[in-house]
Amino acid sequence: MIYAVRHTTRYQYAEPVTLSTHRLRVTPRETPLQRLRRFALDVAPDLCDLTAERDSFGNAAHLLEIRESHESLVVEARSEVALTAPTPTLDRTPWEDVAAAVARPRGPEALDAAAFAFPSRFTGADDALEDYVRESFRPGRPMLDAARELTTRLNADLAYDPAATHAGTTAAEAFGLRAGVCQDFAHVFLACLRALGLPARYVSGYLLTRPPEGRPRLVGADASHAWASVWSPLAGWRDFDPTNDATPALEHVTCAWGRDYGDVGPIIGVVLGGGAHALSVEVDVAPLGAE
Repeated sequence: MIYAVRHTTRYQYAEPVTLSTHRLRVTPRETPLQRLRRFALDVAPDLCDLTAERDSFGNAAHLLEIRESHESLVVEARSEVALTAPTPTLDRTPWEDVAAAVARPRGPEALDAAAFAFPSRFTGADDALEDYVRESFRPGRPMLDAARELTTRLNADLAYDPAATHAGTTAAEAFGLRAGVCQDFAHVFLACLRALGLPARYVSGYLLTRPPEGRPRLVGADASHAWASVWSPLAGWRDFDPTNDATPALEHVTCAWGRDYGDVGPIIGVVLGGGAHALSVEVDVAPLGAE
């Protein structure tokens, strides 16, 4: 399946900004299941320095620096990506064996996965989370089966509520509230697995949303999104979306991955001046048909 993706972010400042620096992660990744066909990035004001780079997780990023006075900032990323559905897996590796594989990694894949088996800034687990995850990860249970059940349980037990949390909410805090947004659902999922020494990474990207039956698809009404990916020696990395109780296939476009949101935020930066600001974001994921 091929998609055209447009992600537009607008900042309007109450006062002039004299200097701003931002790191952008809005370029879809190349993966075994995703091919980037086209990408373009436009910034206004255009009197800026834009430098392409790779971060420590291999994500494509851009460093944006604006040294001219400005009262607004618009960043528009346009992409065309081709997605391939993952093949079904028969991997029945017990979760304890996966934990052992990353505790003493042998080979580059296990070593890479081991970096995602530790708590991070947003994904520390408390006693409540550890008790919760063990209900799904019973002794000897296949890793991927347990992860799928955990996905369903979190979807049922946490309410999607944008007013409940903020960008700095931790997994333990969101779980205590039993509410949050996709970022929180992903962080709670990661905290659960990492509490058992299991490798799981945070994935940011885009989600195709479908309108109610009989309604037209609204341009700009799609969403930036977050989910999680877990690793097993036989199956490799497999994605799980607790916000939607789904195993991502052909409707999730991957931009970046890391330990948590702090590693992969689409636009993160600092400004000198500006005062208060208003932020608006529009995302459009348009299906173009099969490749």
